[in-house]
Amino acid sequence: MRLIKLLLIASALIGGVAHANDRVRVGKAQGTAWVFVPIDIGLERGLFAKQGIDIEIANLAGDAKLQQAIASNSIEFGLGSGPGMAFAAKGSGAIGVAAFGGPPHNIAAIVLRDSSIQQIADLKGKTIAVSTAGSLSDWLAKQMAIQEGWGQDGIRATPLGAIPTSIAALKARQVDAVVLATEAGFRLEERNEGRILATMDRYAPNFITEVVFAQKSLVASNPDLVKRFLRGFFDAIAFMKTHKEETSRVAERVLQFNPSLAGKVYDSQIGMLLDDGQFDPRAVATLKRSYLEMKTLRTEPADAELFTTQFLPIKRQP
Repeated sequence: MRLIKLLLIASALIGGVAHANDRVRVGKAQGTAWVFVPIDIGLERGLFAKQGIDIEIANLAGDAKLQQAIASNSIEFGLGSGPGMAFAAKGSGAIGVAAFGGPPHNIAAIVLRDSSIQQIADLKGKTIAVSTAGSLSDWLAKQMAIQEGWGQDGIRATPLGAIPTSIAALKARQVDAVVLATEAGFRLEERNEGRILATMDRYAPNFITEVVFAQKSLVASNPDLVKRFLRGFFDAIAFMKTHKEETSRVAERVLQFNPSLAGKVYDSQIGMLLDDGQFDPRAVATLKRSYLEMKTLRTEPADAELFTTQFLPIKRQP
């Protein structure tokens, strides 16, 4: 009898090891961005565990760092930008596997509260801070100038790097406006320090702002893991769309938002999250044009150089 019990225990232990969850590491291109909260929601709600996956999250400093982390095998998946897919065309170890953020409603043109600039038209000829030359914020600022009829040189784009540096320059009146994350604008509004003039989706109505990246080697060697990860991620997005209160609580904890800010950002950005991961052809065309205009790439890449559609559309399980 004792032998039978020992054998049963051993069998259970072996079975437990055999059915252990897959552990994957996921990087966020920006740890402070609300649009990346689906990974936190999926972790907290057990949506990845349901797919047999344990998640470890890392916050990184931009798309370049994200791509480097994938290339060095520090992470298996990354949450980054549509413009970041240009790295794939340059031969990085990552490939886009799903689009999850549409037009850039999470990026805005922001001015000081007491600025004489009252509308977009007032920005003509002004100095506007962007993150870096050739960045998405730089491209959007120039698209604004072109589409408003001022020409690409109708504004003076000044690359200032990180968000705090741009905000400091705005407060010191060294620049007239900044193109930053919408949540930064809401923070300034709550402090009576700034105003959002407009969100930048109006200048890129067909666009892919956010993308899930995976290691190319993982896509080739373990496509089932990629498929299960995407199911968990898009299950999290579906949950978020019907659970504002629960989503906002996670944003308060993860992003250090107060309740008011969490609610405002939710209302502003929930609509840009996509349901099935598909890469809209019109948005892809806009992205490719942006790569050439920002001089990120010299020639227009083929779709297969940027992303794969083998896991799309994402089919959620009941």
